[in-house]
Amino acid sequence: MKINKIHLKNFKAFKNITMQNLPRLSVIVGANGTGKSSLLQVFAFLKESFLSNLNNAFNKIAGSNGILEARSRNVTENIEIELQFLKNNNSEIITYFLSISDHKGIAFIEREILKYQDKNSNTPLYLLDFSKGQGHFVINETDSIKNINSLKMEKQRLKSDDILALKVVAQLERFPIAMCVGSFIENWHISNLNIHYTRLDKEIGYARHLSRDGSNLPLVTEYLYKQHPQIFKTILLKLSERIPGIEKVEAKTTEDRRVIIRFKDRFFEDPFLAHDISDGTIKMFAYLILLYDPKPHSLLCVEEPENQLYPKLLWELAEEFRTYTIRGGQVFVSTHAPDFLNAIELDEVFWLVKKMVTHQSIGLKMMNNYRHLWQMEIKWVIYGNRAFLKELIINENAIFFS
Repeated sequence: MKINKIHLKNFKAFKNITMQNLPRLSVIVGANGTGKSSLLQVFAFLKESFLSNLNNAFNKIAGSNGILEARSRNVTENIEIELQFLKNNNSEIITYFLSISDHKGIAFIEREILKYQDKNSNTPLYLLDFSKGQGHFVINETDSIKNINSLKMEKQRLKSDDILALKVVAQLERFPIAMCVGSFIENWHISNLNIHYTRLDKEIGYARHLSRDGSNLPLVTEYLYKQHPQIFKTILLKLSERIPGIEKVEAKTTEDRRVIIRFKDRFFEDPFLAHDISDGTIKMFAYLILLYDPKPHSLLCVEEPENQLYPKLLWELAEEFRTYTIRGGQVFVSTHAPDFLNAIELDEVFWLVKKMVTHQSIGLKMMNNYRHLWQMEIKWVIYGNRAFLKELIINENAIFFS
């Protein structure tokens, strides 16, 4: 399953935006303040809402002001989020819609809908429809539904109007579509590695997956080193190809019960600890740990991976992201780096443009069609199916930009 379409209204920088026909790898570009980080926060918000509730999720992404800070400036209308998923080789379309309002700064669900449509049907089935903590869901097996009149509904009331009905229904095996969407969301991962945290030693513990900031890197390294030696060997091989001299990486437990990472450089007799290794080396290692996870995330979001990395490594990192999608995951990456974009295919790039009243997302192939509107000049070299951006000139007086 993958996300094919995103529609947002009144969420942070996005007053109204639609991104559709999303590929497995989507690279988001745009000037500062156009909403690249906000787009990735949508996924963080939905996952936290699913695991907890709306108000906790708003507090995580927007601070103590919650929905009041997450809602677009100078608007009072509801926040709306709609995701369209494609399943089973695009033969099934699942749409999840969420409309969120508030009462004195406390968020609640105005409307929550889960729709399903297969290739043989012209009309979507509303499998779940809730508002303010109450509603109904369809209890038929999907395959047994012949038409809308055959739907069997079950009414339910939730204990709170800021809890997703999807969260409740997704726990029950008799609702396979809701369970599939719930599992998909639950397995999302938003990565924003912090080099300082990746260098820290950790007390003895256990971790299978890299955390958002990378602070549990020693524990995940130890897990892969012991439980998945072949995968760890592949990671080490990839690292040695990208960072000259690195020939061994290991996780060690010290006498005071801390887990540390040691890097062996063939040019030196003694290994280095993580805090002695360059920023680029530790970050590339962390990304390889993330991307070669034995159980890939269904959705991976990475913000500006180019930081601390030598430009030549960005092409190879982009290929690693693409390989990750081949293994079944979907990836969203935000970037400012031309060297990273040089490795990306045209259909994979989405450019966020801020206008006076709304946002627009334009695929790179469509740029020339909008040149007269944007008052800009684009100079690039097309080689195969990739664009090598040479120069981008924007008229600063264009009324569509703020």
